Amino acid sequence: MVERVHVYETTVSWTGSGGVGTTSPTSYDRSHVVHGEGKPELPMSADPAFRGNAAVYNPEELLVASLASCHMLWYLALCAKAHIIVKAYEDRPTGRLVEGTSGGGRFISVELRPAVTIEAGDIETARRLHDDAHRECFISNSVNFPVTCEPTFIRA
Repeated sequence: MVERVHVYETTVSWTGSGGVGTTSPTSYDRSHVVHGEGKPELPMSADPAFRGNAAVYNPEELLVASLASCHMLWYLALCAKAHIIVKAYEDRPTGRLVEGTSGGGRFISVELRPAVTIEAGDIETARRLHDDAHRECFISNSVNFPVTCEPTFIRA
């Protein structure tokens, strides 16, 4: 089988210069915008712990959301193939980042906690498909920290 390569491009534009730029660590705003052709702009900032704006998403939140989104999309596809009817799916993932003494940091884990409402199909198969979704997820296969999944199920 020939591997296919997919290319993803965005533009990230800093909007927080305020006319003075980076004259000091406190002189500039961390605001920026993510653009994608034909898509709405996504305003972003740093985490408030790093002088950012709490009213918009930060890169750390988007990493956690990307893991949850990718897992969910794989899971729904696998359920459809297995004739398991999912009526609702909501995840409240949590990522843990450790800040180093030099100022840098790294994620040490992300926990997915999807609540899945099943209308038809075997719950044990539905549970197992989370493991399969994890193995297939592009994003979880690209990170160097553990991503765990603790699903709960509701019968519709």
